Amino acid sequence: MKVNKIDHICIAVKNLEEAKKRWEPLLGKNKPDDEYIDEPEKINVARYYLGEVGFELMESTAPDGDVAKFIEKRGEGIMLVSFNVDNTREAMAELEKKDYPFIGGARTFRECEFAFIHPKAVNGVLLEIIDDKTEAPK
Repeated sequence: MKVNKIDHICIAVKNLEEAKKRWEPLLGKNKPDDEYIDEPEKINVARYYLGEVGFELMESTAPDGDVAKFIEKRGEGIMLVSFNVDNTREAMAELEKKDYPFIGGARTFRECEFAFIHPKAVNGVLLEIIDDKTEAPK
C-alpha cells in the first residue's frame, strides 16, 4: 500500500464552537476551510487545511456517536490519523492479507471511500485510510 500523504488528523471535542475559538488563533484562521455534518457518522466537523493536510475538530451529534463514546472513555483529544491512498478498497485488500483488522468495511464520504484499521493493530491509534481526491484550497 502506498500512502500519498497524511490526509487529516481529527480532534474529538465536546463543544465545536468553543473549540473553534481556541484553535483558530493557533491555526492562523478566522473560520474553517470546510464545515459539514456527516449524518451517518454522527459528527459535526470543522476542517482547516494546514498545507495539504486537514486538521479537523469533530463534535458528536448524538450521545451514541463514536466521538461521544471516545470522549467519554478517553476525554477530548486526538481521535484519529488518516492516510490518503489511491484506492481504499485495494488498500484494504492488501492490508487484510497482512492481517490488519478493520472496523467494519469501506464507508462512503462525498466522492470517496474510507475505512478504519483497528487501533490494536497500530499501537493504539485509530487509523483511517481514505481515497479522497479533494485538494486543499490555495
